[in-house]
Amino acid sequence: MDLDVLLVQQRSDVLDEAFAGLKRSPVSHYDHAGDEFTRDRLGELFDLVLTALRDRRLGPVSAYCEGIAERRFAAGFDISEVQAAFNTLEEAMWRRVAAGVPPEELAESIGLLGTILGFGKDALARRYVSLATERRVPSLDLSELFEGTER
Repeated sequence: MDLDVLLVQQRSDVLDEAFAGLKRSPVSHYDHAGDEFTRDRLGELFDLVLTALRDRRLGPVSAYCEGIAERRFAAGFDISEVQAAFNTLEEAMWRRVAAGVPPEELAESIGLLGTILGFGKDALARRYVSLATERRVPSLDLSELFEGTER
């Protein structure tokens, strides 16, 4: 079975699991935005991953994730909240793939998912950090890590 076909068949379960995982995380902005908003955003990300799997193109992933970074940054989301959404979706997708893909296809399938979502998380983080450098953001204050290193 093709990876994209498997994921389409499991879409509802993947999104339910990702949503439940995200609700267990400290994501106050998603909580505040509401369940419908959060489920819709997870669905958009799921669909983006499927399109990238089918087309084997990462350009749209980069554009989407940079846009997400801009919108969530402007709305005051911490980058960890947005990364948590990516991570819970990735975990739910991996679980379905591990259970439904033949062993001889598993490495490639997991590799494809990891590449797409890893690339997306990287694009998101790069854009978020570039926005944060324009103003001080408490979650990105790394000065505590370097105290006492002058010796």
